[in-house]
Amino acid sequence: MDVAGFEFNGYSRGGPVFNDSDGVKGGMTLGGDTQKFRLGNEGDNGIEINLARTFDTNGVKWKVNYMPSKWGSGKVGTEQAYVEMSGLPFAPEAKFWAGQRRLRIQDVHIVDYFLLNYGDNEGAGVTDIAVGNMKLGIGVFSGDKFDGNLPTGAKAHRVNADLSEINTNPGGKLRVLLTAVGGSGQVNGGSGTGISISHNQTDFLVKGLNNALFLQSSQGHARIDGEFESIDGLNAGKRVTRIADSINWQHGPFGGQALAAYQTSKSDLGGPTTKDFSLGGRASYAFTEHVKALAEVSTTTRKGVGADQRLNKITLAAALATGADFWSRPELRLYVTRANWNQAAAVANAGSFGANGKTSRTLVGVQYEVWW
Repeated sequence: MDVAGFEFNGYSRGGPVFNDSDGVKGGMTLGGDTQKFRLGNEGDNGIEINLARTFDTNGVKWKVNYMPSKWGSGKVGTEQAYVEMSGLPFAPEAKFWAGQRRLRIQDVHIVDYFLLNYGDNEGAGVTDIAVGNMKLGIGVFSGDKFDGNLPTGAKAHRVNADLSEINTNPGGKLRVLLTAVGGSGQVNGGSGTGISISHNQTDFLVKGLNNALFLQSSQGHARIDGEFESIDGLNAGKRVTRIADSINWQHGPFGGQALAAYQTSKSDLGGPTTKDFSLGGRASYAFTEHVKALAEVSTTTRKGVGADQRLNKITLAAALATGADFWSRPELRLYVTRANWNQAAAVANAGSFGANGKTSRTLVGVQYEVWW
């Protein structure tokens, strides 16, 4: 909502799980970045509210933005707090900012993960610099946040360059995100680098089908999505690679999203290489403008750390929504989730969903999800 320069938007999800016996209400995942297929598996409740006010002074636009959040039993935190200026005569399209700002580029909704993301720390930068037919964003960050600083003796800084709107073919655009990290007081040195390349294609193969391909690599204290990796001075960096492909579609009443991803990770101190694989999708079918059926099916594996782990999940849900398409929100869902996993996964997750040697669970609940 934007009224006279005032913006009010946000996100929230929550709802009861009716049949949990030991406090496990979701969160069933082997731990990989793209492995928590979330429908009927969130396991949390929370809200984020974004408040912004835009002003125009002597032809220059500036905005003050604040986003508090509350998740579960935790305290109210600060997700964003920054000031932005734009419309300056020497760079009319560029937006200059300082503070703590989310710079989340692209997510895969069904696993609740942004594969390209370079915000969330205190910093300063500029976005939307015109470079020919492309756009450039640059950010410089410290390791601190509004809600807390790095431990004494640990220092970190990061520079990101984001080049977007690179036309490659009809309906296709390329994006490149570069990351460089430096610091001191970190385990095994404080440096790190990363590169992410994404290609988005509209009307892929058929009209209404959109495809997103991600090729990513990072090492040291640069995280593969573009943020910091392990800069608390207690943990080493990692060497990570990832290839992922996601499709989205809407054809009449039938919509959905699917993902296939493979990621490897190895500590800079050596040891085994963790190999995570994800395959799954969610589909929606609208019977009327406001009534939908949802189904999500996934399989995930983790190899390289002990015995091979496997987790399978299926969720069926009936939903009330404000529209018939896959992305319409708010959405109110009654769901049933059935998940099973092997003994290796039960042992590795004995402190959560694998407690007492369980190798399967069924969850029944109601969830709302809303963004505005």
